[in-house]
Amino acid sequence: MTLATLLFSRKAPMTTPQIMALVLAAAVPGIIAMTLWFGPGTLINIAWLILCALILEAAVLKMRHRPVMPALKDCSAAVTALLLALSMPPAAPWWAGLIGVFFAIVIAKHLYGGLGSNPFNPAMVGYAVLLIAFPQTMTSWLLPHNGAGFADTLARFLGNATDTMDALTGATALDRFKLERGGMTVSEFVAGNPLYGTLSGAGWEWVNIAFLGGGLYLLYRRIITWHIPVTLLAAMTLLSLVFYDGGSSASHGSPVFHLFGGAAMLGAFFIATDPVSGPSTTTGKLWYGALIGILLYCIRVWGSYPDGVAFAVLLANFAAPAIDQFVHIAQKGSNHAG
Repeated sequence: MTLATLLFSRKAPMTTPQIMALVLAAAVPGIIAMTLWFGPGTLINIAWLILCALILEAAVLKMRHRPVMPALKDCSAAVTALLLALSMPPAAPWWAGLIGVFFAIVIAKHLYGGLGSNPFNPAMVGYAVLLIAFPQTMTSWLLPHNGAGFADTLARFLGNATDTMDALTGATALDRFKLERGGMTVSEFVAGNPLYGTLSGAGWEWVNIAFLGGGLYLLYRRIITWHIPVTLLAAMTLLSLVFYDGGSSASHGSPVFHLFGGAAMLGAFFIATDPVSGPSTTTGKLWYGALIGILLYCIRVWGSYPDGVAFAVLLANFAAPAIDQFVHIAQKGSNHAG
């Protein structure tokens, strides 16, 4: 199969490594956008986490007396590491990435039997562990267009950040919008604030547009179906419309603000669509996506965390088997009634 056929043909059958390679390719626009806005820390995270994931994958497979090279070549460990890296603050300390990958690969994936057997999204398990255990580390993002060079960012990654570098970090736009408005209306808080752009947080709006483009490519190549991302985004949009009051001091943000803020598009198209930890039925996927969208909005607005993609997905993973079971029961009842 030629590269052009792999990238653009909708008819050619694909192997698991080819599917994973296309997922990696679809994430490239988002990776570029994150690097342009938040610096080279994103690339450092990706390189480090993929290396750790491949080493841990090989070690566990060796202990399980399973073939190593075929599993490494399927790129599933690399995709898990990539999604975790994109969810973490750019140039988070090296030890945080290692801990997150360990829980993603060893605990969430291989403890349950390996690829195809994990009930929870491995990348989100790793992220949730890090967020709960090290909340300050996981919520200190480099500011958009911070001016940090590769050497300074690498020093931060290695744990040798200078005071100047530490001054370039802070809470994300979603976090500050939720916690620091102090009675101001939305327009008053956003006006002149460099953390905010036209649609949502500065940088984040472009990152989300880039991941939206990558997600549409995955839909075009039929790597994923529309059911989960569309219902997820629709449910979140509907809730934000219901609770949006036009931008008062008590406003939770407009639908556009939520759609293009945080990890909305990454979560909708790349994380929630994991075929192993989600429902297998078409109707189940619709309910599953809607559930994640509802949970995501509720966690963002009323929860303790600024962005709730990981917890929304993991809670929906719990419900996925029950959703499929209810769908099967409803279909049997409908067939009997007919």
